[in-house]
Amino acid sequence: MPLSNDRVRQHLRGVAAGILTPFDEDLTVEHAKLKENARSLYDSGIRTFLASANISEYHSLSRDERVEVTRSSVDALPSDTCILAGVGGSTADAREAIRNYDRIGVDAMMVMPPDHSYIHEQGLIRYYEKLDEISDAPLVPYVKGIDPSVGYLRDLTNVDGVVGIKYALEDAVKLGRGVAAGDDDIVWVDGLAEPFAPSFWNEGIEGFSAGVSNFRPEVGLELFDALTASNWERARRLRNICVPYQNFREETGQNNTIAGAISVSAVKKGLNLAGLHGGNVREPIKPLSPEDERKAEVLYNQLEDDIERLIG
Repeated sequence: MPLSNDRVRQHLRGVAAGILTPFDEDLTVEHAKLKENARSLYDSGIRTFLASANISEYHSLSRDERVEVTRSSVDALPSDTCILAGVGGSTADAREAIRNYDRIGVDAMMVMPPDHSYIHEQGLIRYYEKLDEISDAPLVPYVKGIDPSVGYLRDLTNVDGVVGIKYALEDAVKLGRGVAAGDDDIVWVDGLAEPFAPSFWNEGIEGFSAGVSNFRPEVGLELFDALTASNWERARRLRNICVPYQNFREETGQNNTIAGAISVSAVKKGLNLAGLHGGNVREPIKPLSPEDERKAEVLYNQLEDDIERLIG
C-alpha cells in the first residue's frame, strides 16, 4: 500500500537517491542490474528513491519503459521505502503516467521540470492542479530550468496535492523567500545535491537529492546527520569532499560546449567503480571519453580516500 502524505513528507526529510537505468550493449534496459543497484542503496541506509528520474535518463525512455523501470524499483525495494516516479510532458501524458504508476504502488509523483518551449506561471499551476485531480498520490514538483517568481513558488505550495518541492536553482535567496512565502506543510528538497545542502539548509530545505551519494551513499547519510545536528564544520567537510566529483559532472566532455553533458555518464562510472552497475547510456548522452574515464577514476579514488578519513 502506498505511503500516506505525512509519511512521504517524512521520507523527503532525508537523502533521495536516483535509480539509474543500466543499458546493455544494445541499449536495452537491464532490469536485474537495476534491481541490484536499488537493493545495494537500501542496504547502505537509503530509504527514499527517485525512479524514472532525470538521472534515470527519463527522456531517453519510452512511456512503457518508464513504467517498467519503476515497476522493477518497486519490486526490488522493501515496503519501508518511499519511491517517487517521474512524470512529465503534456497534461494527458502525465495523467496517463500517474494512472500507470498508481497501479504498481508508487508512493508519490515527482513532476519533471517542464520542457515546453513556452511557459506561463499560472499555466504551470493549472498543470499541477490537473495532475492532482486524478490521483490521491502526492506530488513533488521539480523546479529547474526556469526563473520563477517568488509568487509562483508560493502558489505552487498551495496546490492541494503538493507535499514537497525539489528546488534545483542556484539561487539561495529565492529559495529562502519561497520557503517563507509558502505553505508550512511543504517539505523543500535541495535538487542540486551535496554541494548546495549546507547553504540551502539555512534557507529551509529539509532533505536533498544524491549526487556522489548515488554510488557512495554513506557520504549523503553522514552529511544529512551533520546538518540535522547543526554540526556545520562537519557538514562543510563532508560537502567539500563531494565537490570535485560533482564539479566533474558539470563539465562538457570532449567535442562539446554544453555544460553538464557528462553528468549521467559520470555517475554511471561512479557506480561501476563502487562495484555496482552503471551500464551504457542512450543518445543524446555520450559515454565518457577515455580521458574523462581516467579523470573519473582519479576523482573517485580521491573521494574514497576522503571517505575513509572522515567516515571510516
